[in-house]
Amino acid sequence: MDNPYQAPESNPLSPEIPASSQDLEIPGLTNAQYPLNVSFKIIAIAPQLTVTDATGRSLIYVKQKLFKFKEKVDIFSDSTKTTKLGTIQANKVLDWSARYFFGGPDGREIGSVGRKGMRSLWKASYETFNPGDDIPDYKISEENPVAKILDGLIGEIPIVGMASSYLFHPKYSAIQNDGEIVMRLTKKPALWEGKFELEKFSDLSSQQELNLILSFTMLLLLERGRG
Repeated sequence: MDNPYQAPESNPLSPEIPASSQDLEIPGLTNAQYPLNVSFKIIAIAPQLTVTDATGRSLIYVKQKLFKFKEKVDIFSDSTKTTKLGTIQANKVLDWSARYFFGGPDGREIGSVGRKGMRSLWKASYETFNPGDDIPDYKISEENPVAKILDGLIGEIPIVGMASSYLFHPKYSAIQNDGEIVMRLTKKPALWEGKFELEKFSDLSSQQELNLILSFTMLLLLERGRG
């Protein structure tokens, strides 16, 4: 049976790009204050997502391009798009088992996240990887898939759907191999936009932290239509 993820040689980033070091620093992400706040516009032609820290400082802004048969998302520090932080690039075309590679502002590979194919139809399941690695470091899974389904279904009902975000709160947890939860993303009540809170429960290297933040960012871009 084929590996559900492409081997490292299929990395869409240049093979000459070196892996990032453990002391990786990205402008604007240094000393981010948790919990982080993630929001995206529900009514928008092109999906837009913003990450701010607890002080309100903008850390990440992404605007997904429409009609792209192979996902490529540019990452900026804020909506002005003055400072580019890197890119997210898929290794497959419109595939449930695509793997998404993160490149830093200098082109170095930060890491990647892969969706667990058909398993994610019911319960969102992802795995994160270090640069050049096919053994996952963390697994991101949905804690309460029923809440997401109800949130998505009721959210489509006129007027009544406006209250869905106050009733259901989907959660996604990043878990390391020993079962410890290191980060959790929780949907928060909001009207006219999607709002989430990202908490950190463990000490992480700067590379691990950024890899997980970008993994949750990609998860929301892929799962936004499902609650």
